[in-house]
Amino acid sequence: FALCYVALRHKKLPILGNNKKWLIIRGFSGVVALTMFFTTLQNIPLANAVSIQYLSPVFTSIFGIFILKEKVKSRQWLWFTVALVGVFIIKGFNPDMNWNWVLLGIGSAVFAGIAYTAVRKCKDTDHPLQVILYFPMIALPITGALCLFYNWQQPIGIEWFYLLAIGICTQVAQIFMTRALHAERVSIITPFKYLGAILAIFLGYLFFDESLSWENILGIFLIIAGVLFNALSKR
Repeated sequence: FALCYVALRHKKLPILGNNKKWLIIRGFSGVVALTMFFTTLQNIPLANAVSIQYLSPVFTSIFGIFILKEKVKSRQWLWFTVALVGVFIIKGFNPDMNWNWVLLGIGSAVFAGIAYTAVRKCKDTDHPLQVILYFPMIALPITGALCLFYNWQQPIGIEWFYLLAIGICTQVAQIFMTRALHAERVSIITPFKYLGAILAIFLGYLFFDESLSWENILGIFLIIAGVLFNALSKR
């Protein structure tokens, strides 16, 4: 919030933006999506929670058809499926779990799709920093209130650095994502999210001595193929 506020003041842009309806929708849906996602992380295996979250580009494309009137070619759905299969091969999925948490994860992907669609909706009315500002602006009072009802655990030592790093990296990522969604259709941009699964594999290999299995290699190939051919399908 502080980074966006200072930057907007420096650029002499209105803090609250112009298209307030969709800015609020963007902020609220984003907060709901992340809250649901973090809740699933606490209750089902990490791989399953992440795999479910990767449904969000599919929902984004569906919302793009009805809200943004964007056209999604039939072959794009094929490449969505290819990339999603690659994610499931890498992350895995265990069906023997409480399906209430699975449905909550799917709900997270739905609200994430709404958030991405709202970002695109504001492309002609608001600066990326104005769009991003509404996320923490709505998150602060909601998560602050939730903290009153849960056992607060005070960060100590290096944990403060990790939290600050998360905030800064999130800010940079949000700026890039918002600018990309302002420049191109959601059905083209959001599948690039699948590349995060590949990045996680290589980071695990470099920093945690995790090996590359044949499943990883096959999943990487499918994700790259799905994302690449989906982007090229615009032509």
